[in-house]
Amino acid sequence: MNKIVSKQRFSENVTKLVVEAPLIAKARRAGHFVIVRCGEKGERIPLTIADSDPAAGTITLVIQAVGDSTRKICALEPGEFLTDVVGPLGQATRIENYGTVLCCGGGVGVAPLLPIIRAMKEAGNRVVSVLAGRTKDLIILEDEVRASSDDVIIMTDDGSYGTKGLVTAGVEEVIKREKVDKVVTIGPAIMMKFVSLLTKKYKVPTEASLNAIMVDGTGMCGACRVSVGGKTRFVCVEGPEFDAHEIDFDELLMRLKM
Repeated sequence: MNKIVSKQRFSENVTKLVVEAPLIAKARRAGHFVIVRCGEKGERIPLTIADSDPAAGTITLVIQAVGDSTRKICALEPGEFLTDVVGPLGQATRIENYGTVLCCGGGVGVAPLLPIIRAMKEAGNRVVSVLAGRTKDLIILEDEVRASSDDVIIMTDDGSYGTKGLVTAGVEEVIKREKVDKVVTIGPAIMMKFVSLLTKKYKVPTEASLNAIMVDGTGMCGACRVSVGGKTRFVCVEGPEFDAHEIDFDELLMRLKM
């Protein structure tokens, strides 16, 4: 049982929970995720760790309510408990001093992107972050991203905040104005597909996180199979991050619809 320490609603369907998990808080690295369960018969939900506080023994999770299980988790209040929190799982992000790293996140994808932004900055990189959402209300964790970024560009589909346009417009703006050594993208699969197509055109190495397709988190169920470089890979044990230019995004999008 893991106690909910605090709760914040970003929007009607997106909630941030700070959860007691001292061992995970000490061991986790950027890119790691956990499996959570609410109730003895609850569904296993994979969630990337957005932040941790080893001193307090807590981890931060950002959850989008899209079904019964995630709605139950989002309905929990401080003082209540998650039945299970298992982790850290997956492969940690490869953090190096690349030079200039462009980190672009869409919607709730900004939450798993945040620890990568922080780690890239701590490694000595110049970090440029592009945050995107359909509308202003869907831009999350902006202050935290700004604290670890050298520059932040906000893109909204409706122009209600930042610059009107898609995330790719913001990414291309950065690539055209300065040398970018690496791109990391996390968000909806369709967004990552078009970011990947764009960065491939400019020959910029790009990593994409495929956490949205995970189910059991151990490689047993096979639901997270993806084709990367023509080979079948399992996101939960070999990822969740892969070379975006090698991912078969059309296959991924078809599997997500299932």
